[in-house]
Amino acid sequence: MLPQLSIGIFVRSEEIAASAIELLRGERYALTHIKSAVELLGFLKHNYHLDCLVLEVDGDLRSLLGKLQERSIFLPAVIFSPHPQDCRPEAPYSEGFEAAASTPNKSQDESCAFFYHPAEVQLAIARSSEIAAGIDRAIAQFLKLSTPVPVNYQSVTVDATAQLTAQSLLSRQQRRLAEKLRERLGYLGVYYKRNSQIFLRNLSGPEKQKFLEQLKSSYRDIVLNYFSQDTAVNNQIDEFVNLAFFADVPVTQIVEIHMELMDEFAKQLKIEGRSEEILLDYRLTLIDAIAHMCEMYRRSIPKETSQGRR
Repeated sequence: MLPQLSIGIFVRSEEIAASAIELLRGERYALTHIKSAVELLGFLKHNYHLDCLVLEVDGDLRSLLGKLQERSIFLPAVIFSPHPQDCRPEAPYSEGFEAAASTPNKSQDESCAFFYHPAEVQLAIARSSEIAAGIDRAIAQFLKLSTPVPVNYQSVTVDATAQLTAQSLLSRQQRRLAEKLRERLGYLGVYYKRNSQIFLRNLSGPEKQKFLEQLKSSYRDIVLNYFSQDTAVNNQIDEFVNLAFFADVPVTQIVEIHMELMDEFAKQLKIEGRSEEILLDYRLTLIDAIAHMCEMYRRSIPKETSQGRR
């Protein structure tokens, strides 16, 4: 069986919720009907495999979505609205996911009215029967989202490390969703755009120091868990590589972080009277991290460009 798309429905209107559930019922979707904001936040905290949210504009929506943004939780979203707006050109709903995925779009840095992020789809309540096509479009736009919040929406006081963390988590969600769609549709159209303003070389001295400390801490966790039975280390490597990729960290910097940690561990082993030879095994950790980074760069090239180079 092809993998189902997991849809979370949090709509206060019982009529709209019932209509959406009826329209989406079938083999293509796995539906979760969520009844409260508290339940939704709890669900998202423990469930990282939701593919799309269906929401409704009400008095609490901005507060709820603000909490998701603070937690760097970004998902495709269809939002029922009495006055829908869109910062992207309208794609005919009858054309489905693949057509929506190829629809040209405006720069994500352009000003547009959104509740959650620029890739959301706002759907008029009167057009609720088009919910399935709206989901297709929301997923297609989300996969092309280069940053959770456009530059002109970001406060100048926003911490660069927080931006990079949000970007990293966004890319993980995009990759997970693209892999599921690849199984369903053979879809290969996801690649990653980066914001040069938060590249390591463009950060201020204090921001750069703070980011490098976080990167080193992340790598330390990988080293400590690398030879354990904890499968979470694969996610730790992904998070480390994503942070490095979106900050355009040179490989030499990663090698430097590795060597600094090995020096620290060597001093500790010497104090304990133990052999340093065990540290040679951790060359595998460095090779693994660099291999993951190479793969990240390979995926960052648009499909059309990579085909043209063959």
